[in-house]
Amino acid sequence: MNNKKFNIIILTILFSGFILHGCVGLNNWTQNKPSSEVVPETTETTAIYYDFEDILVPKELSIVEKKTMVVSTPEFVSGVLTLQGRVEKNSLFSFFINNMMKDNWTIESSIKSPGVTIMVFNKVSRCAVITLQDDTFNNTIVQIGVAPILK
Repeated sequence: MNNKKFNIIILTILFSGFILHGCVGLNNWTQNKPSSEVVPETTETTAIYYDFEDILVPKELSIVEKKTMVVSTPEFVSGVLTLQGRVEKNSLFSFFINNMMKDNWTIESSIKSPGVTIMVFNKVSRCAVITLQDDTFNNTIVQIGVAPILK
């Protein structure tokens, strides 16, 4: 038997051994798992508060730091928080409407168009404008602007 055929046979045996070992390990894992095990429900966080303590944001959105500016003083926090993620725009619209109301914001106005959705909210001393915009690769850009109300 020549050296090349011998190497191919050895490699085939080793490769088959790795595959069988992996399958046996997987089979043992599924057999050893109790079938009557009750798995407790986990309460995974699906939304978080970023810089604005009363504006909840879906966890699927990540901050775009280059387009974010938030200013904090002892009296107020204002600025523009820019986020992006693969979340459908209509789903985000519903999310913000529901959660802003839970955080005591009042919806003042909303505009929906194919490319951009704008929502305007109001609180006693502040206003918030949330803009949802389609981006490339199924991303949605979310801008949350918060400012004090000038009287």
